[in-house]
Amino acid sequence: MKILQDQTKFTLDNPINQEFFPESSLFFDIETTGFSPSHTYVYLIGCAARHGSTIDLTQFFAENPQEEEQILSAFLQLLSKYKSLVSYNGMGFDVRYLKERCALYGLAESLDKLQHLDIYRKLSKFQSILNLQNLKQKSLEKFLDIDREDKYSGGDLIDVYLEYISHPSEKGLSLLLLHNYEDILGMTMLLPLLSYSRMFEGDFEVISHETNVHETFDHQQNEELILTLSPKFSLPKRFSYGSGQIVLTGFHQQAKLKISIYQGELKHFYPNYKDYYYFPSEDRAIHKSVAAYADRAFRKKAKATTCYMKKSGHYLPQYQEIISPCFKQEYQDRITWFDITEEFLSSPELLKKYAAHILKWLSSSKKESSQIK
Repeated sequence: MKILQDQTKFTLDNPINQEFFPESSLFFDIETTGFSPSHTYVYLIGCAARHGSTIDLTQFFAENPQEEEQILSAFLQLLSKYKSLVSYNGMGFDVRYLKERCALYGLAESLDKLQHLDIYRKLSKFQSILNLQNLKQKSLEKFLDIDREDKYSGGDLIDVYLEYISHPSEKGLSLLLLHNYEDILGMTMLLPLLSYSRMFEGDFEVISHETNVHETFDHQQNEELILTLSPKFSLPKRFSYGSGQIVLTGFHQQAKLKISIYQGELKHFYPNYKDYYYFPSEDRAIHKSVAAYADRAFRKKAKATTCYMKKSGHYLPQYQEIISPCFKQEYQDRITWFDITEEFLSSPELLKKYAAHILKWLSSSKKESSQIK
């Protein structure tokens, strides 16, 4: 077994680096001869720990299959000093793989008991928002303009390792170690990307709001609400994303949400329709306590679909009923709307609640159009 160690500098200027890379965390990445832990084995485990502004990198390398148990034991011994793990898709692959290989040798491990930050899982919702081609680690590094010397994938290096077992060489060893080394170091350099996930999780303040009239692509005049957000952590790369009637842009310490306003008439549906009569001539429902005195010829028992009152106003969409009263175009509509009131615009709490709701919807996998037809 070879144990290789190195040190490099780590910038603490970005607060998000300090938050997600405390000295109690250990970054790790494994290299294996295949995907199935039942039929393949791990030959390299790389780790990174922080001490002040220095990163200590350690690699445990098995020069042959018989040394797998040794590198697993060495990794577990190092891991015992830390409270949490950081990985890239480690929860999807690395942890499960290590647990099965440790079980094979009867090695006691506590991988499931540690806190685990999986950078891949944290960023998996934002591929389209950040306009990423895919979510491979190298693609995210390219997004952040991080250069690599390594040009291989983990799969490419399996044959290199098998050749190394038969014919050890410095060139083969260098290729194997470099890939793992840059995976580990690259992971620490991806931490600024977590500023996006933190903003979408609600770590921001609404610092201003305004309404604006703009011209749409089909030359229509459209009114929109613009919310200016201040994220807790600086957004490292400029991005712009649109979905339906909503556009989100951001860079550094500012993001802007632009939400189209619907101006017109919508319906508020009363929940307890059995307590109402519907008046076709007026196209509205009136509570029985009042409508009971009206001529029966002009009223009908209300149904869920006819138990409403109409109101003209300026409306914003919502994808859960977070602000009341709610309005719809038709009863079966899943998207609701709320009237833009002075109370809403003057309340920092409501503005943030609504902005957080929109961000959550933008990062969800299923989105519905909020356009009224």
